[in-house]
Amino acid sequence: MSAQTSPAEKGLNPGLLCQESYACSGADEAVFECDECCSLQCPRCEEELHRQERLRDHERLRLRAGHVPYCDLCKGPNGHSPGVRQRAAVRCQACKINLCLECQRRTHSGGNKRRHPVTVYLVSKVQDSLEAEEMDEETKRKKMTEKVVSFLLVDENEEIQVTNEEDFIRKLDCKPDQHLKVVSIFGNTGDGKSHTLNHTFFYGREVFKTSPAQESCTVGVWAAYDPVHKVAVIDTEGLLGATVNLSQRTRLLLKVLAISDLVIYRTHADRLHNDLFKFLGDASEAYLKHFTKELKATTARCGLDVPLSTLGPAVIIFHETVHTQLLGSDHPSEVPEKLIQDRFRKLGRFPEAFSSIHYKGTRTYNPPTDFSGLRRALEQQLENNTTRSPRHPGVIFKALKALSDRFSGEIPDDQMAHSSFFPDEYFTCSSLCLSCGVGCKNSMNHGKEGVPHEAKSRCRYSHQYDNRVYTCKACYERGKEVSVVPKTSASTDSPWMGLAKYAWSGYVIECPNCGVVYRSRQYWFGNQDPVDTVVRTEIVHVWPGSDGFLKDNNNAAQRLLDGMNFMAQSVSELSLGPTKAVTSWLTDQIAPAYWRPNSQILSCNKCATSFKENDTKHHCRACGEGFCDSCSSKTRPVPERGWGPAPVRVCDNCYEAGSSHPDVAEAQADDEGGTLIARKVGEAVQNTLGAVVTAMDIPLGRGKEGVLH
Repeated sequence: MSAQTSPAEKGLNPGLLCQESYACSGADEAVFECDECCSLQCPRCEEELHRQERLRDHERLRLRAGHVPYCDLCKGPNGHSPGVRQRAAVRCQACKINLCLECQRRTHSGGNKRRHPVTVYLVSKVQDSLEAEEMDEETKRKKMTEKVVSFLLVDENEEIQVTNEEDFIRKLDCKPDQHLKVVSIFGNTGDGKSHTLNHTFFYGREVFKTSPAQESCTVGVWAAYDPVHKVAVIDTEGLLGATVNLSQRTRLLLKVLAISDLVIYRTHADRLHNDLFKFLGDASEAYLKHFTKELKATTARCGLDVPLSTLGPAVIIFHETVHTQLLGSDHPSEVPEKLIQDRFRKLGRFPEAFSSIHYKGTRTYNPPTDFSGLRRALEQQLENNTTRSPRHPGVIFKALKALSDRFSGEIPDDQMAHSSFFPDEYFTCSSLCLSCGVGCKNSMNHGKEGVPHEAKSRCRYSHQYDNRVYTCKACYERGKEVSVVPKTSASTDSPWMGLAKYAWSGYVIECPNCGVVYRSRQYWFGNQDPVDTVVRTEIVHVWPGSDGFLKDNNNAAQRLLDGMNFMAQSVSELSLGPTKAVTSWLTDQIAPAYWRPNSQILSCNKCATSFKENDTKHHCRACGEGFCDSCSSKTRPVPERGWGPAPVRVCDNCYEAGSSHPDVAEAQADDEGGTLIARKVGEAVQNTLGAVVTAMDIPLGRGKEGVLH
């Protein structure tokens, strides 16, 4: 019978047995090492333990010949220098921890612990070669990050400090066709965000500036390229700091979050504060409300090959404690992520925008902080391209530029809200309705895209702004909403004829579909308001810089002077002919029905003299025939003769007939009933038209000012 080969002869340590005893008795040979469980495990224990949801993502390593586990207490060589961790020399069977020689002397050299049984690990040549390979790999990575420097990407005033894509790629020091992701960090001021990035990505080199001073050393947004993980690392200004323009700087954080693929929220509090959950909850709501639409528009507008994901980044909450246990330590059956979701729900915040939220904690008994767990979690998330895929640096710059152009500008102090980290006022238009004071609900700078102002609520009427608009009632009943505006004349009227009609019949309301639907003085009396008959009224918002409503005809003096100005120019250009045409038309409109129209009177009814173009025609108020100037003098056929209170002009034939003449009686009745008033108004208008021609050198601007005031 041959002798049994010992574990030492096989190159194995005799003490590498299962250290969990979860599914075995502890006598089975260890095959796996779980760094997060801090134990060696047999296949059965490894499988049973990591079926649990909270342990499922633990990173396990299959043991090789001569394997020696890490020391559980120290975090690096000599217990103070981060980097490659120290290998254990012994395992304390009573404490169930692995210890290097330094930690064994420090923790087990006195008291009862001196008598604890230990198992000594044998360091073989195989293990020495494995450590040498690890050192070589670490050395290569460190060498790749030696020349990395950070640069200011966006200053505290939200202004981008790189001119274009080429400048961004040059300062980032990467290839233009390199696919990369973006990792950013958030947290309160003084929690060590820059320090965390330096040790997680750049092996402790001070790529991002750190300082022991009370003042924040990170102002604005800084960026650097990690060539090892191929990510753009972004450092941000801390929350709750003593800064000016707090609202703008808070808004800047959300722009950075929108372009990030992975976000680290760094907290050094012994217990997770509500500020963390409120920040992430408000950021999620603002992202979905304001940034999702803009990212889609940027993809379409810039023609990007890689679409910008409208689902937000993944979040890792990196929680470092000193005196308290990590989240979930007192609830072994629940994963930390579930406890975090419960906290969100209790605060009424729902981080739906983020693709995932993970918790990574570390308890620092003795400095320095252990960032290895955070690094492994980051690497695992960076390998996941399900939601956010890597993209060219030019795409990242375009997205940041688009968000900066859209959401920029000062935030008035009276619009600053303190109940939320990201209130709507940070991202919406700052214009307020002059009538009701309601703000515009559209995004900032929406006017550049031709999008008008909009409000969530209806406006109220203000006499100062007369913010009413009219829509045709007939069209509305047919399912169409057609806006109409009171005008001086209809679209079918010539300018001077329209002005004459306006002087007689008032303004008109014309619908493109129905034609003229209303005249303000269509009848001598009893004219109804258009709102009661032909139009609907709607009250609209008055935005700064907008034109007035019903502007064309809302001011009578404005309408009259503008119309007279246009009329004067027309009369001046077309000479006297149009004036006579208007005068003749007005006379016919005012005259009784039995009068012969001016256009039909070609010669004087008394002397048969033919009328010339500019001759004045006089009517007999009884028979309605026309007479020339010579025949209408006081001693001629059409003098002013009177019966009763209203003297009229009649010809000799009608006068001789006396008051019994039926035409004379009708003329008297018309004058007493108000026709004389209309005639006098018509004569005044005619005189006005004539005066316009001779008074062209009077400045209309001065006339308008006098009438308006």
